[in-house]
Amino acid sequence: MGSPLSALTIEELRRRSSLKWRAYPPDVLPLWVAEMDVPLAPAVVEAIVAAARAGDTGYPAGTAYAEALSDFAAQRWGWGFEIGQAALVADVMTGLMEMLALVTSPGDPVVVNPPVYPPFYGYLEHAGRRAVDAPLDANGRLDLEALAEAFRAAVAGGGRAAYLLCNPQNPTGAAHAREELAAVAGLAGEYGVRVVVDEIHAPIYRGGAVHTPYLSVPGAETGFSVMSASKAWNLAGLKAAVAVAGPDAVGDLAVLHEMVSHGPSHVGILAHVAGLTNGRDWLDDVLADLDRNRRLLGELLAKHLPEARYVEPAATYLAWLDCRDLGLGDDPAAVFLERSRVALNSGLAFGRGGAGHVRLNFATSPAILEEAITRLATTL
Repeated sequence: MGSPLSALTIEELRRRSSLKWRAYPPDVLPLWVAEMDVPLAPAVVEAIVAAARAGDTGYPAGTAYAEALSDFAAQRWGWGFEIGQAALVADVMTGLMEMLALVTSPGDPVVVNPPVYPPFYGYLEHAGRRAVDAPLDANGRLDLEALAEAFRAAVAGGGRAAYLLCNPQNPTGAAHAREELAAVAGLAGEYGVRVVVDEIHAPIYRGGAVHTPYLSVPGAETGFSVMSASKAWNLAGLKAAVAVAGPDAVGDLAVLHEMVSHGPSHVGILAHVAGLTNGRDWLDDVLADLDRNRRLLGELLAKHLPEARYVEPAATYLAWLDCRDLGLGDDPAAVFLERSRVALNSGLAFGRGGAGHVRLNFATSPAILEEAITRLATTL
């Protein structure tokens, strides 16, 4: 078994020109944006090189991505979908907004669960939708009472409303249980709220645990999910994603403008399909590395920064650290960057519940992770 997260040196990583490695000066260790420090899966490299050699760099066509994703979902999660339920979209956030545009209008409310992925707020604002908070509970899980209250408020004016769900949750790494998702579907049906789900991190679970797709639970038939191989195979720069409609939402998907399918990269689709079909063993190696890093992070924090509270995430490669006992104020990420030269995501950007927290990306080598936590300890 290989170890993709240990394959590259810090010198090799610093030669990268992507955002993670170019946003900060070279003395900063970047453990922030969701890029993994891995070489690409061999199957993905082969697909990209073959396309370049053949000049196969035109416009996207066909249903290969949806077919590969449905097969992967069936094999890994025991759930698949019909190709007629799927549509190509440029990337997950663009796809989410296109799905919301099908079921809401400018000015309509969209419920979210802070702390949550910051672009949810930015994209909703850009689309002219109004974010309504239903915060996670004290344990970082879905609060069904808060959700019901938010749904009631969202539909009180008689207009249309939607719920933008992150499954699994970013930044907390919480994996929503089947019972929770079924309860969400029940509430959405009761209040007439349409559910749109971001499932970009769905392949990345701890210790062999299995993702529960929202559309697989009873009552979710009117929902939408947007999925991608982007996070699991480290393909953020090769944009492509698939939007999937529940059986009772296919009619809504049918009115999606044909131009939306022009957004994804053809080479991106080839790379994503290669990962989903021929890169599964590589993904398993990455998941094993991430399991080791989850445990290592807990050990390092207990040794060097015991005041920081850490709950090992069930999914994603992101850790949500509660730093309120460190005495670093509402934005400890800014202090860590200035004093320790480690870049983390500020919890403030994730909405309510984010003050005093940071998000740390542990999809890196054990050596870099150890160096980063040792540096953070020097802040105190």
